[in-house]
Amino acid sequence: MIGNLFGLGALALGWRRSVWTWPVQFVAGAVLVTAYASAQLSGGLGKQLLVIAVAAWGWRQWHTGRHDRGGQIAVRFASWRERAVLVGATAAGTLAVGGLFTAVPELSWNPWPDAYIFVGTLAAMVAQARGLAFSGLVYVIYLALALWGARDWWLRSRTGAPALEGAPA
Repeated sequence: MIGNLFGLGALALGWRRSVWTWPVQFVAGAVLVTAYASAQLSGGLGKQLLVIAVAAWGWRQWHTGRHDRGGQIAVRFASWRERAVLVGATAAGTLAVGGLFTAVPELSWNPWPDAYIFVGTLAAMVAQARGLAFSGLVYVIYLALALWGARDWWLRSRTGAPALEGAPA
């Protein structure tokens, strides 16, 4: 929970174009690495190590990138080419990671949604590091998926539906 709260804090700082978004994201990743390691969840641990690496790269990008007159990172809309590359890379990455998670089931709780959330998070972080306004769309889709999942869990808890296979009762 603490790691996720840091992640939300990093998101809020990113909206404000604060360079502190990256160190906070780094701390969120470190907290989640510790949590995943203590629970022996190697898939989550590996994913967070990649998130930490992208956060370090993002911090460097914001220190060396273009800034506006107020000293904040210059934000612009992604070009159509950049959007196509982001969407294509996200789709290809989701297929590759989903395939990996399917082949090695202990890496993921549910291969395809987990693959999209992971790759989509990385795509949004890369877009944010480059100062592209397109990254917000990925977060909107992520929010929709999270709300859909929360609704499904809530409905299952109300109807007495059986627990998912492999899930503790």
